[in-house]
Amino acid sequence: MVALDAPPAPAAPGRPGARMDGRARLVLVVLLVSQFMLAVDFSILNVALPVIGEGLGFSLGGLQWIATAFALAAAGFTLLFGRLADLLGRRRVFLTGMAVLGAASLAGGLATTPELLMAARVAQGLATAAVTPAGLSLLTSAFPEGPLRDKALGLNGALMSAGFTTGAVLGGVLTDLLSWRWAFLVNVPVALAVLLVAPAVLEESRPAVRPRLDVPGAVTVTGGLLALVLGLTAAGEHGWTAPAALVPLAAAAALLTAFLLVERRSAAPLVPLRILRRRTVVWGNLAGLAAFATETSLVFLMTLHLQDVFGFSPLAAGLSFGVLGAGTVLGGLLAPRFLGRFSPRTALVAGGALQAAATLALLGIGDERSTYGLLLAATFAGGIGNMLAIVGFMVTATSGLPDGEQGMATGIATMTQQVGITLGTPVMSAVVVTAATLPGGIARAVAVNAALVLAAALASALFLRRR
Repeated sequence: MVALDAPPAPAAPGRPGARMDGRARLVLVVLLVSQFMLAVDFSILNVALPVIGEGLGFSLGGLQWIATAFALAAAGFTLLFGRLADLLGRRRVFLTGMAVLGAASLAGGLATTPELLMAARVAQGLATAAVTPAGLSLLTSAFPEGPLRDKALGLNGALMSAGFTTGAVLGGVLTDLLSWRWAFLVNVPVALAVLLVAPAVLEESRPAVRPRLDVPGAVTVTGGLLALVLGLTAAGEHGWTAPAALVPLAAAAALLTAFLLVERRSAAPLVPLRILRRRTVVWGNLAGLAAFATETSLVFLMTLHLQDVFGFSPLAAGLSFGVLGAGTVLGGLLAPRFLGRFSPRTALVAGGALQAAATLALLGIGDERSTYGLLLAATFAGGIGNMLAIVGFMVTATSGLPDGEQGMATGIATMTQQVGITLGTPVMSAVVVTAATLPGGIARAVAVNAALVLAAALASALFLRRR
């Protein structure tokens, strides 16, 4: 059993793998650029949605499906593509997904009808579902467990968080100065550059004997995840008791239960149940789910406060989150050193505790703009804690597994990320509407948000202890 609360042994300067050589740095750059682009792509269209609706004739209700279609594909197929990367070759799946992403982005930028744009957005989601776990598994298999992998995952987390913030700002800039179409087209040259360089620097990895794909498991888990994301999205729009939310959520519960039963009897399961019994996988992913759900939903809550309580413009509110982005980047840079001195479990606990304390501090902001400084300071500190927890989650959830199962492990972790991002806002929206006033609802949701983070930190402290 891995000693989760014991500090890892320090790397000797002369030990093989203790330092990155030139090729390792090039591998890291290629993978980080691709992950950064995916993070940018996730948020770049948010600001442009109203303009896209006017330009292509989307109905008001149809606009949300631009984001929902992407989330459905990205979350629903992540686990399947992560396992396919293990079976067919990670580099092959990575390059195929990157090619699809470039082609879909070009198609979206040139779209002339809502149907074409929606098809492009679905294809972008499918490409994200392939590239993200394949890229992460290439990263975790390229760098051995220890300081090098911790550093790589820390940089990956920092750039992904920077990508979310950059996407929001870049989407507004491109839409205002050029056209909303460039929110799609900006991906094309980056995808081409990765496709030109990656084949020369990334090594292929596939099993010597290719097992059969667990088709029943793939169908049930993909259907279950699709239904889950659809139900969560509908809950945010119509409420948790609406049939539009209850029906897909019930279908998700049935399909995911069927998936577990299928995996128990399958000779070559998509996700072996022994993996799901590992404390590192279970509790690491639960902590990651909380980290993603709470921080993304906190951005939603603070956006409401900045615009509807403080009266900020959308651009001013968006720029305010640059402070949060700076905090997450700093957290990603500090995380490898923290893990090198302590442990992944300590990172989960300390990061969650810092994020919870910073979130609770937001209860001090009131109706006056004089508390704007507190909001900036709290979101900056919360960003550091959140990224420390996320890197701890990634290291915990992917450690102790052989290279042949890294695609599956990173697929589970990526699925956790996508579901967390989708889950947070509907949950907090439901909390906000329980209060009589908007400021009171935001405060209530902030308190719930902090409680969830703290609960995840306490669970990590209790259940990831060494036996």
